[in-house]
Amino acid sequence: MKTKYPIILVHGIVVKDFKRFKAFGKIEKILKDNGFTIFTAKTDGFGTIENNAIQLKKYINLIKERECVDKVNIIAHSKGGLDSKYMIKHLDMEDSVASLTTLCTPHKGSPIASKLLKLPKFLINFISFWINFWYKIFGDESPNAKEVCRQLQRVESVEEECLKFSDKVYCQSYSSKMNKSTDDFLMGIPHAFSMYLEHKDTDGMVPVDSCIFGDYKGYAVDDSVSHLEIIGFMLNKKKKEKIYNFYITLCNDLMNQGF
Repeated sequence: MKTKYPIILVHGIVVKDFKRFKAFGKIEKILKDNGFTIFTAKTDGFGTIENNAIQLKKYINLIKERECVDKVNIIAHSKGGLDSKYMIKHLDMEDSVASLTTLCTPHKGSPIASKLLKLPKFLINFISFWINFWYKIFGDESPNAKEVCRQLQRVESVEEECLKFSDKVYCQSYSSKMNKSTDDFLMGIPHAFSMYLEHKDTDGMVPVDSCIFGDYKGYAVDDSVSHLEIIGFMLNKKKKEKIYNFYITLCNDLMNQGF
C-alpha cells in the first residue's frame, strides 16, 4: 500500500532536521511503517522563500531520479507551503508535483510577523544576527531571519493567487487551532499575543483564515492543536493517536485519488 508518487514532507521555520532531531517527529517513521514512501526535505530553517525553493527543487529532482518517478506529492507545514508554492510556480516544477497539501501555512501571513517588524530596527537586526549565527551552526546554507519575517507578514488577500495558481497540481489545505493558550505550554504566549492582535481563531502562529488555499479541508484534527503539535512536537498520548491517524488518512486519501 502506497501512493503512486513518493511523498515529500517540507518543514517550516525554526524546526528542521538536525542530527537525531526530526522536523516531523515520528511522523515520517510512522508513515513508512504503514507502507508509504516518505522523505523529509533538506531546506534551511531560516532561509528565504526563494532560497528554500531552490533547495527544495534540488532535493525533489534527486528523489525523482532515485525513485525513478516523474512526480512527487508534497505535504508542507507552515512556511514550507510558501516555499513549495514558489518552487512550483517560479522554478518550472508544475510538471514535477502531483499534489500539494499545506498544513497551517500562512498564505495570508501572520500577525506576529507583522508586529515583530514594528520593533526598533537595532533590535530586529540584533535578533536576526543571532538567529542567523545559530542556524548557520545548525546547517543552514543562507539563513536570513529578517527577510523571512518580512515575507511572513500579514497580507490582505490571496484569492486571485488561489484561482490562478496551477491547473496541473492538485492543491489542498488544512488548518488547526488552539482553544486556549494553556493547551500548549510552548505556544501559549504566541497564541495569547495572536488573539490579542486579531481576535481570530489561530494555532498560536497562523490564523485559521490564513491557512485557506486550494481545496480547503478544514481542521486537520478535531481537537485543540497548536502550530507545533500538528508536526508531532511534544504531544500527549491522546493527541498522538489523533495526529498520527490524520497523516495516515491524508496519505491514504492521496493514494485513493491516484496520486
